[in-house]
Amino acid sequence: MRLDDFDFDLPERLIATRPARPRSSAKLLLADGDAIHDHVVSDLPGLLRAGDRLILNDTRVIPARLTGYRMRQTPEGEVRAKIEVTLMEPQADQTWTALAKPMRKLRVGEKIIFSNDLSADVHAMDEGLRLAFNLAGDDFDTALNAAGAMPLPPYIAGKRAPDERDRDDYQTIWADRLGAVAAPTASLHFDPPLLEALRAHGIDMSFVTLHVGAGTFLPVTVDDVTTHKMHAEWGEVRARAAAEMNATRQAGGRIIPVGTTALRLIESAARTDGTMQSFEGTTDIFIYPGYAWKITDALMTNFHLPKSTLLMLVSALMGKDRMDRVYAHAIAQDYRFFSYGDASLLIPSQT
Repeated sequence: MRLDDFDFDLPERLIATRPARPRSSAKLLLADGDAIHDHVVSDLPGLLRAGDRLILNDTRVIPARLTGYRMRQTPEGEVRAKIEVTLMEPQADQTWTALAKPMRKLRVGEKIIFSNDLSADVHAMDEGLRLAFNLAGDDFDTALNAAGAMPLPPYIAGKRAPDERDRDDYQTIWADRLGAVAAPTASLHFDPPLLEALRAHGIDMSFVTLHVGAGTFLPVTVDDVTTHKMHAEWGEVRARAAAEMNATRQAGGRIIPVGTTALRLIESAARTDGTMQSFEGTTDIFIYPGYAWKITDALMTNFHLPKSTLLMLVSALMGKDRMDRVYAHAIAQDYRFFSYGDASLLIPSQT
């Protein structure tokens, strides 16, 4: 299974830099077995069955992109230099792993000032940059919210800078648990009228948490995709959500994660017989064609990057040839791609 097998040509004009408004007005491609139909997201309640259960990721994206400056004493006097930082993950010792630009000019022990309230010392650089902030807990969250910007994906950030609209646009309406540096983007299509319509149609919902890391944007660099090593992300399936999924399966309903983050988490937590159990910890599950599915019956997701692990995941669910046809149809019909783009509902077969 070669990396080039998952490549395709995408016109630049189809890369979305802003989401649809209202959220549920985005296009929705339904791939039901071999059949492909064009809808909008607000049609979703009528495309599902009463008793189906959507699995939603309630992670909350932090404004992880910071711009600051470092101060350094030189023989000529005090020199100020601009530093751009993207936070990655919190560590057990209260530091954060981060990316910085330019990183090569930083030194251990230096202070980076981001605002009147927020600063960080360069704690270590031996295995990547780690920062020790001057604040913790709620004080840190408040200062970060004031100083930071939303960490838009590289293919959007390369076209425009984050702005105030992104603080709402790049956050789900049910975002609750702080910790992600990327949004569970399939969930960005949901708005209050859509949730109300889903409940009216008898579609159930359960919330799980996977804190999406910046590693989600890392490219696959090996030719043999089966040797790729996934990044690890922290997640939790609470006992209530596990019990709800088990009850849905016992009643004949389908388990449909919204987004690949929710899917990867529940597939990590499920037993081999398909029963769900509570889970807390990290997962680095890599799903590619040939994967033995445990609990997922269908998936709602956006359209993914060429040569990405997420394209491999949807190919594992639907089959590679079928996904080739789905993506060819999406491009021909001007579906918008990636984080702020349109959505698909992928149902491998009628069950």
